[in-house]
Amino acid sequence: QVRLVESGGGLVQPGGSLRLSCVGSGFVFSFATMAWYRQVPGKQRESVASIVSGGSTIHADSVKGRFTISRDDAKNTLYLQMDNLQPKDTAIYYCNARPKWPLNNFWGQGTQVTVSS
Repeated sequence: QVRLVESGGGLVQPGGSLRLSCVGSGFVFSFATMAWYRQVPGKQRESVASIVSGGSTIHADSVKGRFTISRDDAKNTLYLQMDNLQPKDTAIYYCNARPKWPLNNFWGQGTQVTVSS
């Protein structure tokens, strides 16, 4: 059974930092493409950043230079380092996995990030 468990969300002031974590199980983590998405009420889910098994990354223009996606395959863990957070970053952040097997798209339960003074 594929499982993705996010953690690290919370309330921070503008300009602050958070690091989100996602622990995966039930699949070969090192072979999977991993990504972070976010969603606010009433709007569609949007891609934040992705990282392939080889380590290459893509970050959305809205977060480029502020957020950094990374992975530790030995710990089956995906990270999102978020710096210089702004109110526009407030959302539920979801971990996403696309493993080689099962060949499907999987989601975590989400973790709330709120940026407010």
